[in-house]
Amino acid sequence: MIGIGLAIMAGILISLQNVFNARVSEKTGPWATTSLVLGLGLVCSLPVFYTMEDKSLFDFSGVNPVFLFSGVFGVGIVFFLMRGVTLIGPAYAISIALISQITIALVVNTGGWFGFEPSALSWEKLLGIALLIGGVLVYKLEKRTTDGEQEVVRERIGA
Repeated sequence: MIGIGLAIMAGILISLQNVFNARVSEKTGPWATTSLVLGLGLVCSLPVFYTMEDKSLFDFSGVNPVFLFSGVFGVGIVFFLMRGVTLIGPAYAISIALISQITIALVVNTGGWFGFEPSALSWEKLLGIALLIGGVLVYKLEKRTTDGEQEVVRERIGA
């Protein structure tokens, strides 16, 4: 149950962070925002690390060196989602990112990649992803219809 709560909090924070990042980016630019966000994250996480962990910050013994590139992924996550939110809006961009995450997680889980125990691929899992994709398409179709209706109204009133 704690894991579910933590995942919900992460989802809330990711969504808010991306909306905030998009707004900051409008004034400072995308790379300045990415640097600022990750720099502030470092400044905030270091005191917590030194308070909570009883380990050396640079003790990577037993860690696959490939996994250390996750910080580079963080740069891409911040930059690409921020730009996506700016270009297509928060709900649509974050929905697409969520579908990408679930799809990759399914592949990792099914294939047993990166040391995870493999799990069987089932039609229920595929149906779940298909329903998510369908929901995003319906959301986008509704938005496009609303935009189109507004355009028709503008044309009729001569605006």
